[in-house]
Amino acid sequence: MRSSTDKEYFLTLIDTRVDGFTLRPATEEDCPQILHFIRQLAEYEKLSYEVVATEAKLRQTLFGEHPTAEVLLGFYRSQPVAFALFFSNYSTFLAQPGIYLEDLFVDPAWRGKGFGGALLRYLAHLAVKRNCGRLEWSVLDWNEPALGFYRSLGAQAQDEWTVHRVTGQALRDLGQSF
Repeated sequence: MRSSTDKEYFLTLIDTRVDGFTLRPATEEDCPQILHFIRQLAEYEKLSYEVVATEAKLRQTLFGEHPTAEVLLGFYRSQPVAFALFFSNYSTFLAQPGIYLEDLFVDPAWRGKGFGGALLRYLAHLAVKRNCGRLEWSVLDWNEPALGFYRSLGAQAQDEWTVHRVTGQALRDLGQSF
């Protein structure tokens, strides 16, 4: 993961094969736009009630002393239209790091233009560059447009795995039981 002090990385404008579409690593000043995309994604996924993120929390967790994730912003002719939030994970079987894509979102008005594919292709490029063995993400099982899109890029569903999660009070209780 890049350090928030690596200014050269954050000033990099990344050209894509999609005319007029560029990528840039987010900076702390982008937190309002990141939160806007998160809220749009949650609305699309019918999960708005779960969003408790704030600009202050994003600044702390993405750009503070110990950044825990990275964000790429996608721009069409300098207008922000997409984002991807990702972080490092690790495969014990491969003994290699990986990239886990937490969120990929393209504004609905800009879908179908290749922007999501460009973001994923760049993340795959970044994974190879960072010697990662995997690029992984989760998709809601009802999201057929996303599932079809990911399959068209060569992604394979890992149906034998079931995601488990502990949050909120259950997380606190489990931690306190130690």
